[in-house]
This record gives sequence, structure tokens and C-alpha cells, in this order.
Amino acid sequence: MEKKGSMFSHVSIGLGEMEGARRATAISPSGQTGGLAGLAVVPDPEVPEKAVRRKFTAKYKRRILQEADLCKEPGQIGALLRREGLYSSNLTTWRRQAEQGTLEALSPKKRGPKEKKTDPSVHRIAELEKEKQKLEHKLRQAELIIAAQKKIAEIFQGSLDAKEETKS
Repeated sequence: MEKKGSMFSHVSIGLGEMEGARRATAISPSGQTGGLAGLAVVPDPEVPEKAVRRKFTAKYKRRILQEADLCKEPGQIGALLRREGLYSSNLTTWRRQAEQGTLEALSPKKRGPKEKKTDPSVHRIAELEKEKQKLEHKLRQAELIIAAQKKIAEIFQGSLDAKEETKS
């Protein structure tokens, strides 16, 4: 009655109580009502561990490939794979990577979304655009100040001319 990986601990129940179909009256052969009335089912407090994905180093991959190349007898490669807990597809993939000849191909690859590499010119363009906007703002301020100074100068010039006319 025990099942591997069950969430409930093993409960000892007599075969006479569990054999056959359910009884309509729910009376067990021992005379208890409810069948499992006297038994308590306790959940297992253990949380099963999540399987961890292995990452293989380039050194380990090379060692396994060398050992696989040394296997001459039938069944030796299978024994190697069982001993190391590997699949034959691992050897196939690693051999293909070794043929490419790069150490990078033999190193474990990072899983998940790839990082987006930004073009450095895009960053430089953004900086220059920001600087251009600041300079245009300063230019507008300077033009307003110059226009105000011209008007003030015209007003003072007009008032000086008016004073000279009144004196003459």
C-alpha cells in the first residue's frame, strides 16, 4: 500500500479492510463504523528538493571526451556514462563543440534571456542631443536678454533725446 514519493506517511491497514469494493454500510469486518475512523493520516512534512541543473566546466567536458575516446570494448562508453550520470547526447554535443575548436564553446552557457548589447554610438548620440538642447536653451535666453537690452537702450535713448529737447 506504500507508494514512492507519496505525501502521506505509511499507514498500516489490514488486508481484510481494504480488499474489494467499498461497503455501502461503511462497517468494517472488525465492527468499527466508518472504515478508517480510528486511523489518522498525517501529511509528510518533508518538501521534496527541486532538481538542480548541473553545469559542466570545459575541463570536465574535455576529460570525459578523452575517456570516451579511450573506450575500445563494447559497453565501456555506456559504463562511463552511467558512472558519470550523463547521456550519450552530452557526448555528441560536446564533440561538436570541440570540433568548433573554441574554449568558449566548451564552457557552460548562461540560460535565460540574452543581454542586449547597446551600440556605443547610440549612447553618444543621446549625450550629444541632450547637450544640443541645453545649448539651444541658453541661446534663447541670450537672445531674450539682448532683445531686452536693446529695448532698454532705446527707452534710455528716447528719454535722453526728450531731455535734450526740453533743455533747448
